[in-house]
Amino acid sequence: MEKKAIVLSGIRPTGNLHLGNYFGAVKNFVKMQDTNECFFFIADYHMLTTHPNPKDLQGNVRQVVIEYLAAGLDPEKATIYLQSDLPETAELYLFLNMNAYKGELERVTTFKEKARKQPDNINAGLLTYPTLMAADILIHRSHLVPVGKDQEQHLEMTRTFARRFNRMYKTDFFPIPRAFNFSDKLVKIPGLDGSGKMGKSEGEGNAVFLAEDPASIRKKVMRAVTDAGPTEMNQTKPEPIQNLFDLMAVVSKPDTVEYFDDQYNKCTIRYGDLKKQLAEDIIAFTGPFRERIIELTADTDYVNNVIEMGAEKARASGVPTVRGVREIIGFRKIY
Repeated sequence: MEKKAIVLSGIRPTGNLHLGNYFGAVKNFVKMQDTNECFFFIADYHMLTTHPNPKDLQGNVRQVVIEYLAAGLDPEKATIYLQSDLPETAELYLFLNMNAYKGELERVTTFKEKARKQPDNINAGLLTYPTLMAADILIHRSHLVPVGKDQEQHLEMTRTFARRFNRMYKTDFFPIPRAFNFSDKLVKIPGLDGSGKMGKSEGEGNAVFLAEDPASIRKKVMRAVTDAGPTEMNQTKPEPIQNLFDLMAVVSKPDTVEYFDDQYNKCTIRYGDLKKQLAEDIIAFTGPFRERIIELTADTDYVNNVIEMGAEKARASGVPTVRGVREIIGFRKIY
């Protein structure tokens, strides 16, 4: 039987999952767990570069686990775990740092951006973020890593570190992971602020969350950026209006989208009606997720069991990798 490809993806626990997270990644993860060996982790080590409050960190981590489960990830099919529950990651991070060079780390685009934005907190964790990400990927000897544009450079550095280790120790121990893109037609979910993608850092009203209550969704959608309306029949939609139609395309029925598109092309569209319909369709779409999140939040024992099972499965994969690295480097066996 052909061995399944190992897929690895992590998410920083910075808050609730939104529609962009779901359509951009999680929906595809749900499909991949049936055809691949998948590891989905919550990157709580990575959060330490911003020195979060311990209670906030713990609560945010747990919330991501709950929302992953509510969105359809199955702990029996995939390994869902906390990064900090696999301490061997930190040991591999140390080994990789020994062969990572200051110059190449300082050239990383995200490091330069972070250093510019937070000049009073340019810590070593920010500088060595790519080696920790490499440890996350290589500890499971992963083959495929779904990444966005902002993470492509980090993945390329992981490939560099894997090749460097293999070359230094004359081994082929680490597979060279590659980026996995779900499709060229992957849906990009826009935000409600008129431009760009949906995201937590783009402002309070930009994102719609899976756990969000109906009243809040209605308020956000009704405040979404629009214009004075079309002035010519069949004119090209400006970005803020196209964004609303793009959102409608993923949550509404095709005939609903067709109706409002026709109204726009005839210059008879009423944006208020469009927004009301969009809000109700988003509420209907997110309703099952919201209900499941409420159920899981109340089921403390089940969520605890999922976290414990994930830790066990992650260690079953990660411990042999670090054992192998220690032996290759020349340390005595302690396992």
